[in-house]
Amino acid sequence: MKTSLIISSAILLALGLTSSMQIGLPTVSNTSFQIGEKLRYRITYGFIDAGEAVLEIKETTKKGNGSRDLYHIKGTGRTLGGFNAVFKVNDVYESYIDKKGIFPWQFVRRVEEGGYKLSQDYAFKQDKQKVHNGEKDFTTPSGIQDMISSFYYARTLNFKSAKVGDTFEFKCFMDDEIWPLKVKYLGDEKISIRKGKFNCMKFAPVVQTGRVFKKQDDLNFWVTKDENRIPILVKAKIPVGSVKLHLVEWSGLKHDLEKAK
Repeated sequence: MKTSLIISSAILLALGLTSSMQIGLPTVSNTSFQIGEKLRYRITYGFIDAGEAVLEIKETTKKGNGSRDLYHIKGTGRTLGGFNAVFKVNDVYESYIDKKGIFPWQFVRRVEEGGYKLSQDYAFKQDKQKVHNGEKDFTTPSGIQDMISSFYYARTLNFKSAKVGDTFEFKCFMDDEIWPLKVKYLGDEKISIRKGKFNCMKFAPVVQTGRVFKKQDDLNFWVTKDENRIPILVKAKIPVGSVKLHLVEWSGLKHDLEKAK
């Protein structure tokens, strides 16, 4: 099971970049999250709890010229119990996100999945529209996102005017490539998880068929229809069964997470 894929799939909800500019960099109004927020998810394979994922926000500062306040986001994913003997996963993702623009300045990825290991370090030169991977520069669009910052950038967007079937797109830098990520809005639903029932917006990423998912509707996720805009449930069909990721614990939210009546 690719924990990193499920986590990254859950966070690709976004539109294009906000047009307000300051010193050549995008600015975004954030009313959805704050320092101290912590989200814990349980990953279920079939009916078995197979792993967990945690996302936490801390504060830091960009050093050097042009010092800026940042969110330090750390995401971890790991297998639980007997799954460690079958296919152990221990993944760590870190993103240093600009507070004013909700875009990354640095991204760190450490993946251990079975016998597979991967280390990535990206320096985002947002003021120069470049990303450096330790060996060379890549030219990127203004405000390019990474796998973690995408999740938080998406939460700042206003989907109130979205209509069923609307498809949105933005760009993310992953694996030394610029990925045009697309998502389709499928309407509103009340979703029940272990912690209760919540009013949600339903989305489906537009994925490339034949790679991981057989059909473009094999992955769906639900985001709370409130100011927090938290993904609380992800369902994915994979070649060897199904995987579900659901929110089991939260703290430090900017707004109370209200249950549906």
